[in-house]
Amino acid sequence: MRVIDLSLTVDGEMPGVSISVAKRLEVEGWNATTLSLYSHCGTHMDAPRHFLSDGATLDQQDLSVCVGDAIVINLAPAAPKQLISVADLGTHAESISAGSRLLFRTDWHKRYGTPEYRNELPRISMELADWLVDRRVAMIGVEPPSVADVNNAVELTAVHQTLFRGNVLIVEGLANLDQLTRTSVEFIALPMKVGGGDGSPVRAIAIER
Repeated sequence: MRVIDLSLTVDGEMPGVSISVAKRLEVEGWNATTLSLYSHCGTHMDAPRHFLSDGATLDQQDLSVCVGDAIVINLAPAAPKQLISVADLGTHAESISAGSRLLFRTDWHKRYGTPEYRNELPRISMELADWLVDRRVAMIGVEPPSVADVNNAVELTAVHQTLFRGNVLIVEGLANLDQLTRTSVEFIALPMKVGGGDGSPVRAIAIER
């Protein structure tokens, strides 16, 4: 069994993160920190409440969707602002059906820490979002910090709402998909159980057996 960490490291340099000392070993007898985390920082999971006023919250998430076999779709190297279409799925389209989990490899995590990471991200097209819903896909995972253009409110809202209304779980900010050697892996990404939560950082991993 080979376990591959698909998560970005949460540290004080990550946007939306603040880490401060709460206790010191030398003073109180143990080390502890206070973490302030934006709910969509780093590698994270979106809940439908993120874009739907009546959407399910994070604590209502069916965890069985967060664990299971996933198809790795290699689109690397993705072009800046690439609009990912159904055609880009290639032969994988034939094996995608109800309950499928999809991991889109773009190698975009390599741009983490640069302006391009957020502002020029490859994203899911509306055509593909509709197709994923029609196929009743259970989950998609992407390397950029969003499935849609964060600088285009219309696109951002439309793609997220389409996927959420179609019960497609969204995981964003994945990393290290280039370390995977197989097109089918076991995927695990579990969020914190935040009451009323719209999103949460996750520790995402892939398992190759």
